[in-house]
Amino acid sequence: MVKICCIGAGYVGGPTMAVIALKCPAIEVAVVDISVARITAWNSDQLPIYEPGLEDVVKQCRGKNLFFSTDVEKHVSEADIIFVSVNTPTKTRGLGAGKAADLTYWESAARMIADVAKSDKIVVEKSTVPVKTAEAIERILTHNSKGIKYQILSNPEFLAEGTAIEDLFNPDRVLIGGRETPDGQKAIQALKSVYAHWVPEERIICTNLWSAELSKLAANAFLAQRISSVNAMSALCEATGADVAQVAHAVGKDTRIGPKFLNASVGFGGSCFQKDILNLVYICECNGLTEVANYWKQVIKVNDYQKNRFVNRVVSSMFNTVSGKKIAILGFAFKKDTGDTRETPAIDVCKGLLGDKARLSIYDPQVTEDQIKRDLSMNKFDWDHPVHLQPASPLSVKELSVVWDAYEAAKDAHGLCILTEWDEFKTLDFQKLYDNMQKPAFVFDGRNIVDVKKLREIGFIVYSVGKPLDPWLKDMPAVA
Repeated sequence: MVKICCIGAGYVGGPTMAVIALKCPAIEVAVVDISVARITAWNSDQLPIYEPGLEDVVKQCRGKNLFFSTDVEKHVSEADIIFVSVNTPTKTRGLGAGKAADLTYWESAARMIADVAKSDKIVVEKSTVPVKTAEAIERILTHNSKGIKYQILSNPEFLAEGTAIEDLFNPDRVLIGGRETPDGQKAIQALKSVYAHWVPEERIICTNLWSAELSKLAANAFLAQRISSVNAMSALCEATGADVAQVAHAVGKDTRIGPKFLNASVGFGGSCFQKDILNLVYICECNGLTEVANYWKQVIKVNDYQKNRFVNRVVSSMFNTVSGKKIAILGFAFKKDTGDTRETPAIDVCKGLLGDKARLSIYDPQVTEDQIKRDLSMNKFDWDHPVHLQPASPLSVKELSVVWDAYEAAKDAHGLCILTEWDEFKTLDFQKLYDNMQKPAFVFDGRNIVDVKKLREIGFIVYSVGKPLDPWLKDMPAVA
């Protein structure tokens, strides 16, 4: 029986291994992590992450050929194929701080594999890693090999949170990069045969190591670039009276461009886009490609600009101050159908409003109060370190309450900010919300999900990103 072990039981490792176990009943799959709390959750009825369809998959396989364990060394030593899916946070100090990936966890995983391995291993990079990581990992393993042979493969994930299980069942492509040697090619075929249980062969792309590593960064950079491009246009639309939805529709009809990732919003979030682009910037700088680095930096700058612009719209609309005013925040996750808050634009919007002394009342159907308060008291990039290294006691979040109902959040509020496009927000009773809010009542739609005309008829003053401005907002500055 082929044995697979995945080091890291997070958003990538957990769902990916669950689907491999489901689709390959003859393979034993173990997911290991040093976090006892996380493994306990994977073995319970309350999984540590929310993802539509995940619970069903886990329940079908858990205890049969899918196991979650803290006995890392046992499962690593027994495995034929080891996936490494550990954090690769952005460095916060030293060389490359603020851009380069911190490979501390990756390196310690490689050293542990070398310590406990008793047979030849295929080691698969599943985390998003900078180009040439495989080379570094290879050196650690071969210098500690004790006669054991290792093959390093790069198998980047292309999952979109909220649709991860569907993406795993029916991927656009599976990318496997390896060495162009006989042993390297053999290792590629071994991993390919796992995915071939359910993925059509033409969708499994085999490349060299560096192409696989760079393809992941490039794909995320291109996607983020599209969002920043349409968000830059949204600012121009507001200035001219154009409607960004109409512009995006017209542009998206060009078959060379297509309609996906052209929705204007308060900004992109998630664990990958910003981190991967910063990584790309660092690699460009290290290779003397300053102009290329500056080009990709601009994608992040526009994203930050969009979040600042949104906060400024809120403040300037409400008589240039939100001090002491209650603002309802609907949605904190970075997108719908996930409880993930990593790099969510809601963090910057909330921090901006708290900085102007607003009182916030936050509702998100999947994000806990503890997570929200931790996010708002964390420094940039801290979110990607293990929980025990994150700040424990929120200090700057006194003017904040977390509630479990949109109507409770909006009660007596001056304004309402929609920051996640949860389906339930589209069907709220806005008349009821309006009746219970202070007047004038404002809606700031950061996801363009409300019927602006209908809300204005109710009596709301509405700001919707990239849409023609409410007369109230016409002469107010978009940027402080």
